[in-house]
Amino acid sequence: MSSLQKSILKSKLPPSSVNFGIGSRVSKSKGFQRKRDYDPVQWIPYFDHSQDVKIGNDTFHIYTKGTEGPTLVLLHGGGYSALTWAEFTKSLMTMVVCKVMAVDLRGHGDTQTSNEEDLSSDTLAEDVAAIVKATTENDPVILVGHSMGGAVAVRAASLISNLCGLGVIDVVEGTAMDALASMQSFLRSRPSSFGSISQAIEWCVRSGQIRNIQSAKVSVPGQITNTETNKLATHDIDSLSQSSCECNSEPMISREDIIQEEEPVNMPPPPAPTSTTATKKYVWRIDLSRTEQHWFGWFKGLSTAFLNVPVPKVLLLAGVDRLDRELTVGQMQGKFQMQVLPACGHAVHEDVPDKVAEAIATFMVRHKFAESVSDFPRTFPAC
Repeated sequence: MSSLQKSILKSKLPPSSVNFGIGSRVSKSKGFQRKRDYDPVQWIPYFDHSQDVKIGNDTFHIYTKGTEGPTLVLLHGGGYSALTWAEFTKSLMTMVVCKVMAVDLRGHGDTQTSNEEDLSSDTLAEDVAAIVKATTENDPVILVGHSMGGAVAVRAASLISNLCGLGVIDVVEGTAMDALASMQSFLRSRPSSFGSISQAIEWCVRSGQIRNIQSAKVSVPGQITNTETNKLATHDIDSLSQSSCECNSEPMISREDIIQEEEPVNMPPPPAPTSTTATKKYVWRIDLSRTEQHWFGWFKGLSTAFLNVPVPKVLLLAGVDRLDRELTVGQMQGKFQMQVLPACGHAVHEDVPDKVAEAIATFMVRHKFAESVSDFPRTFPAC
């Protein structure tokens, strides 16, 4: 059984295996007490602009950061939104000179399209290519995608003439195809609604879906909608100056804010989801169970397509056992750079955003796509 399958099956069990790793450290630290909260955080500390891009009858929402250098186009996984890249973007901008554009894909976030359920790989790839063409002119472009977004990045690569680099995060054809059989069961195990944004954030963290609390506080509001207004939960966040200040404090992410996979349990389970109408205020932005017809198309032939993209490539994985045979051979032949990041879940860029930023920044500097602005730790390709 692959690590991806194990992680999906684990998510259906009571979260007794989840530990926030703070019990012993807090008790031993003199004069240090940190209140753990799940209050949502606005996108403003992370990006410069939030804007719409009109493509035909469709309106795609993007978040941008930076004014110089190549454009890094970030594509989220299924069910996430562009805000999944917030902490990663904040880290990356301290390392290299570049522009970042995080996209809400069709059916996700604040993007509104005429056919929300057409999530075929071809349609998503064409969407991305059209957005890139409308926003980047002839600037060099590096596509980086996570999970479903990684598959879309691979498919869109041939449609973008100014593409110079490709990054794929924790998606491999073999393990992804194996995991599809368990996906509907995993989706059914999730709460269908939440009474508040904070409750949704708490569930995502305590269940291990996102292991970094600070990232979850900005990312989760982009994944749920208000049932009363039908708007994304991000529009319900009006005044969070205190949380914004905490977001800007250093160090950027305390180790106490990251779930440690191997440590003992000292936290109670998350509250059971309720089904009463009175508290059913927020629901998932997209019903992923209704997209099953497209899952096979996202991943079938992905390894070959990835290896055939004629630009420098990097593959970031949460575990080395995620590699399938074709990619293993390709990696041994030096066809792409690979980096394995331990102590994180499937949402690698949220769990350890600084490490993912270091890997992507190293990739960009090594291939002379961008100039470094700090002496950040360079990563070494895995063997």
